[in-house]
Amino acid sequence: MHENTLILIEVGALLLGMSLLGRLALRIGISPIPLYLIAGLAFGNGGLLALEASTEFFKIGADIGVILLLALLGLEYTASELFTNLKHSRMAGLLDAALNALPGAIFALLLGWGPAAAVALAGITWVSSSGVIAKVLRDLGRLANRETPVILAILVIEDLAMAFYLPVLSALVIGVSLLQGAVTVAIAVAAVTVILFVALRHGHVVSRIFTPDHAEPLLLGVLGLTMLVAGLSAQVNVSAAVGAFLVGIALSGRVAHNASQVLTPLRDLFAAVFFVFFGLVTDATKLPAVILPALILAVVTMATKVLTGYLAAKRAGIAEPGRWRAGLALTPRGEFSIVIAGLAVSAGIEPQLAPLATAYVLITVIVGPFLARIPDSTWFKVATRARAAAAPRSLGEA
Repeated sequence: MHENTLILIEVGALLLGMSLLGRLALRIGISPIPLYLIAGLAFGNGGLLALEASTEFFKIGADIGVILLLALLGLEYTASELFTNLKHSRMAGLLDAALNALPGAIFALLLGWGPAAAVALAGITWVSSSGVIAKVLRDLGRLANRETPVILAILVIEDLAMAFYLPVLSALVIGVSLLQGAVTVAIAVAAVTVILFVALRHGHVVSRIFTPDHAEPLLLGVLGLTMLVAGLSAQVNVSAAVGAFLVGIALSGRVAHNASQVLTPLRDLFAAVFFVFFGLVTDATKLPAVILPALILAVVTMATKVLTGYLAAKRAGIAEPGRWRAGLALTPRGEFSIVIAGLAVSAGIEPQLAPLATAYVLITVIVGPFLARIPDSTWFKVATRARAAAAPRSLGEA
């Protein structure tokens, strides 16, 4: 069979299967993300039936999916709102790093992996998955919630921090000179600064490039600009997701509103591809050996991430239900964790780091969307109200 024909058959069959899984998820009232991941595992390395011809298609589609998820999140906010949230969330960012990076570093040292692996595992446990969380927030209808800007501020701080962390990690694991590492970090900082400056001061000029009244040129233009900036960001060691998010921030008015409408179907398609691809590239046969340490690490760092979101939302003056929604929504790790693990393993740091990171990410990505739904459950709402009603009486009695 011709390779192109095989690609069409594999992609078509998997997309059709994903449609049925999405319908099943709607029927039972859960996010489809875990089902997409399981589908990828079933047809990836070590799965029931490996799909090899279409892997490259899903790889490219996965990259586009993350870019579109973050770009459309950016379209929901203005540059001034972003900077206000970042300013108010500085302490939350520091708390996030302390609570979630340290457990990973300590865990690696306890396993006897050494300082380089400790720095890598610290990054794996630190950064939440922007792609997964963006989809969860959309699926649960929380984009307009009061706690969502707090969540996004933490995600943006993490992604911006990766502009500094990844070059440092690369220098550490590859063994380049201090000067080379400093130059790489300086380039990344300059790139982030330029993107932020354009988004804040000249966003209205960027919006004038596009016409909001014609769907086709608007779709092509905004998608082209988003991918261009994302690619250039990645080229200078800045997260492509950060570049895409800031393009969305830079656009405003009717251009932003109409662009969101025309890009939404593309986002839905490629976001689903992203989660399937994550499962496809995971070797299921290597997971059982590391499942227990990965589970322990996941439990600890999901708890610290919940605490991070809860305290950040509390500092922003958000009521208790919103604090829990913020904390529980932040638990999934994803794309950056896999990138960090791949970088470390390719440099020969620790072979067991890759399967551990994969199992860890899978646990958090599968469990995370379920945890995010807990604040919407009846029993949780009743418990929260009861606790709020009891608080004044307790204070009065004291």
